[in-house]
Amino acid sequence: MKLGVLFSGGKDSLVACYTAMQKEEVVCLITVVSRNPESYMFHTPNVDLAALQAEAAGLPLVQVETAGEKEAELSDLVRAIRLARERHGIEGIVTGTILSVYQATRIQRVCSDLGLWCFNPLWHTDQEAYMEEVIAAGFLVLIAGVFSYPFDESWLGRVIDEETLQDLKAIADRYGITLTGEGGEFETFVLDAPFFSKRIVIERATRAYRNYNGVFRIEQARVVAK
Repeated sequence: MKLGVLFSGGKDSLVACYTAMQKEEVVCLITVVSRNPESYMFHTPNVDLAALQAEAAGLPLVQVETAGEKEAELSDLVRAIRLARERHGIEGIVTGTILSVYQATRIQRVCSDLGLWCFNPLWHTDQEAYMEEVIAAGFLVLIAGVFSYPFDESWLGRVIDEETLQDLKAIADRYGITLTGEGGEFETFVLDAPFFSKRIVIERATRAYRNYNGVFRIEQARVVAK
C-alpha cells in the first residue's frame, strides 16, 4: 500500500514514518506549514525546514500553508492530502499522534471522507519504552521548543540522549508532564534518522525564551553526506 506521512519534522512523525516503512511503501511526506504558532493541529517550530529532511530521506515533499485557524485549518490538511493523492497515488495516511484525541479524530475523519486508510503506529505507545527506542534506533533529535514549567532556556537545542531522557523522566515524575512532549510541553526537530541517506547540520540558530516559553530557531542548515 502506498502511504503518505503527515510530516512535521519532529520526532514522532519521523518515527511513525520509519515504522510505516517496515510494513508498507512510503511514497511521500506531507507538511502543512502554519502561520499561527498556536495551531491546534500542526507542529510549528522549524517546520519550514521539512524540505531539508525530505531531501535527507530521499522522499518527495508535498507542502501547503495554512493560516492556522482552529477547525478551518483542516481544509488545508484536506488540500495537502488531495495533492499527495494526485501526485503520488497514496492509499493511506500515516500520523505520529500518540495521545491527542483532538488530532487523531480529525485526521481519521478526513481520511474516512477521502476514502484513505489511517495508520497511527504510535497511538498510546508506552512513552518510556518509546523514548528509549528513539535513542537506540539512531534518531538524532533536539529540543526545538519548550512551553511549560520547569523547562528553562538551557533546554533549547539540547539533544535527546540518555542523559537528557533521565532528566525528562525526573521532570515527568515530579510535574506530571508527558515524557514524549505530547501534551505540548516541548517540541523537537530531527537532524538524522535511520532511513536518512544524508544528515542535517545546523550552521546558525537563535534562541528566544521568556517565562518558560521558548523556541530554538534554526536560521541556516544544510544536508551533508553521512
